[in-house]
Amino acid sequence: MKNISILLFIIALFLPSFVIAVCPICFIAVAGGVGLSQWLGIDDVISGIWIGGLVISLVVWFLSWLDKKNIKFKLRQILVLILFYLITILPLYWAGFIGCSCNQLWGFDKLLVGIFFGSLIFSLSVRIDNLLRKKNNGEVYFSFQKVVIPVLFLIITSIIFYFVTKC
Repeated sequence: MKNISILLFIIALFLPSFVIAVCPICFIAVAGGVGLSQWLGIDDVISGIWIGGLVISLVVWFLSWLDKKNIKFKLRQILVLILFYLITILPLYWAGFIGCSCNQLWGFDKLLVGIFFGSLIFSLSVRIDNLLRKKNNGEVYFSFQKVVIPVLFLIITSIIFYFVTKC
């Protein structure tokens, strides 16, 4: 898992930068969060939160890239979403990170619970950023708002789940 996080971080450093819905800085922050949490030995639900945020960040980023290249096809958003979840979850399952009956929360694998909530919270935070911009005539309220809001939401969610899973 640690190697996957490091690899994603390194890949993110070399991806071309262009105008996208979720910026590369946010992507790198999320990827860094995954690597750091694994390195520190943090509970899988917390790591899953950051993985879920990373997946949504990648999906939004890829859809924006498709828009820029004017690549459109039927069910594009849902197919890209499913593809990115499969690309993320299947290797984790095959590597044995998902599926251990002793690593569960509420009857579900901790990593999958974290991925679900991380995806949900990251999506919500992007929507909140967009609503704030709309309310402020398309302008941000503060520098790096697009980065700060999603990362802050993921941090808050991680803290909440830290106390939920603390035994």
